[in-house]
Amino acid sequence: VQLVESGGGLVQAGESLKLSCAASGFTSDEYAIGWWRQAPGKEREGVSCINTEDGRAYLADFVKGRFTMSSDTAANTIFLHMSGLKPEDTATYFCAIGRDCSLKFVGDTRQAYIRYLDRWGQGTLVTVSS
Repeated sequence: VQLVESGGGLVQAGESLKLSCAASGFTSDEYAIGWWRQAPGKEREGVSCINTEDGRAYLADFVKGRFTMSSDTAANTIFLHMSGLKPEDTATYFCAIGRDCSLKFVGDTRQAYIRYLDRWGQGTLVTVSS
């Protein structure tokens, strides 16, 4: 399985950015795929994920209202549409694939979660300047 992220870059606060993740090398039609991010010195956190079985997507509390996730199942590609970007969104954004996507609490915040995680992508850096 291979995951290739793209679309990262440097933007100013308030601007938008669209990330893409192309998945290849697997045969199952039912899987979970999503986005995680990790800022320097911080834990990796789940941003969004989707189960292809039912098309249901999940968004972390800290990006609701600003980020959305879409997918092109025919192309095995997912997208993260980020708007209203803030400096605290600066992180390396990783794509991950596995099975059984949902939300779980980390502290008092719900994050994306893939129960059976198979593979990470190499990540794409998003930098938001103030």
